[in-house]
Amino acid sequence: MAEHTGVKTMSCQSAFIYTEKFQQYKFRDDHPFNQIRVKLTYDLLKHAGTLTDQQVMTPRIATDDEIQLVHHHKYVEAVKQASQRNMSESEIIEYGIGTEDTPIFDYMHEAAATLVGGTLTAVDAVINGPYDHAVNFGGGLHHAFVRKASGFCIYNDAAIAIKYIRQHTNYKVLYIDTDAHHGDGVQWAFYDDPNVCTLSIHETGRYLFPGTGNTNERGRLGGYGYSFNIPIDAFTEDESFLEVYQNALSTIAEYFNPDIIVTQNGADAHAHDPLTHLCNTMNIFEEIPQLAHQIAHTYCDGRWIALGGGGYDLWRVVPRAWAQIWNIASHFEPLSGALPQDWIDTWSEKSPVTLPTTWRDESGIYNEIPRKNEITEKNRISLEKSLKLIKNQQKYT
Repeated sequence: MAEHTGVKTMSCQSAFIYTEKFQQYKFRDDHPFNQIRVKLTYDLLKHAGTLTDQQVMTPRIATDDEIQLVHHHKYVEAVKQASQRNMSESEIIEYGIGTEDTPIFDYMHEAAATLVGGTLTAVDAVINGPYDHAVNFGGGLHHAFVRKASGFCIYNDAAIAIKYIRQHTNYKVLYIDTDAHHGDGVQWAFYDDPNVCTLSIHETGRYLFPGTGNTNERGRLGGYGYSFNIPIDAFTEDESFLEVYQNALSTIAEYFNPDIIVTQNGADAHAHDPLTHLCNTMNIFEEIPQLAHQIAHTYCDGRWIALGGGGYDLWRVVPRAWAQIWNIASHFEPLSGALPQDWIDTWSEKSPVTLPTTWRDESGIYNEIPRKNEITEKNRISLEKSLKLIKNQQKYT
């Protein structure tokens, strides 16, 4: 990891957005998307002593006008009607709700608007002060489109937040998405906007939803050259993931020179995740926020909004991964050693799996990958293709 040159660590103030109402965004008991992971993260931080009551902010609920910064008013109305069971199946399906991925649940609009409100509360904390960083692990729902739900996401809080930032400031926004799934909804929302640069590092869509995020998706019109995608191969491990991430983010940040960054921190790139095919450990979830923290201070006077996202090993992976983001945002370094025993004792009886006892993974959590060298080389090629425009500009300037 590069030394944090110029990071003004002594001045950092961080806000943690949280409410028990995040649990109301729940499709059904057996659905892989379960916001208990946010509660587990909050509780882990409280037991670790790195989150105080003074740092916690209660989110507001987003207004319809705010949601409609991205989503069409007919879609917002459809979500409201569907959540009250006032629409037929044929009407609902047009909007991507009532599907296996995104089934209807009671008070769906209110629950989704609370997640959006959490992200807007984080934005307000940073752009209006006094906070440098703010995190909302209830947010990061990056797949929703203007008129359609997708991939467990009803409203796209990340895209709404970026529109909100642009509405209230003249900040150039760098959006960084390290979820194992392509950040498609955010990308398409800003595909022609030169003031918003999107970077998504994700498992190749050859095997994984949503199937997009190729290196040739570069933006259009005025936004051409401000969309970056690096699809990495299935079974990618820590070293290759971090090589791609560190090179891409450092290069793109220097190229774009942002005023604020928004990071989507899906924790589904871990080897234990049941929905993806990557082979990463807790190591990357320490390194990802450390570089984001450095970039925020180097280019943005510290302005950093960190969101949640994917992550479907709810008990072993997500709480540790997201807690380290907060630890870095608020205390500037990850924790190591043993997890708090009282947290383990509190949740062990409820967990369907044996909880980890340490912040970092033990060795050997997955089988050796025989194609490691081949995968590493393929990822380097993807990185080179994605950054080709920047490299060509540098060559001729």
